Amino acid sequence: MDAAQQKQLVESYIEAYNGFDVAGMLRQLHEQVVFCNITNGEVDLTLTGKDSFRQQAEQALQYFSQREQRVTDWQIADNRVEVLLDYSAVAAMDFPNGLKAGDPLHLQGKSVFEFANGLIASITDIS
Repeated sequence: MDAAQQKQLVESYIEAYNGFDVAGMLRQLHEQVVFCNITNGEVDLTLTGKDSFRQQAEQALQYFSQREQRVTDWQIADNRVEVLLDYSAVAAMDFPNGLKAGDPLHLQGKSVFEFANGLIASITDIS
């Protein structure tokens, strides 16, 4: 799998994410995908397998009325794609951290994608 194919998979995944399209996100993923979310240096979520990923992605649909990951930089090497992201969203519910429904959220972060058998095998979101 070459760099252009890897970049296309990541672009398709992000486009589906931005469109609240869980099925579109899943199409890009390996059956044994590993997803990890790291916030402030702490791992706060790890999932293994497409089914676990689907359940989390469907649950997350209710969190935001709008959301967008916008890639600001690409780094592609070997079997790995790193993207720097500007993330913006509007909360659809009240969160325990004080974020209220209707509040905007803006973050910067990085996502690291790794590949196997022509699909995304690992996603690590870091913010």
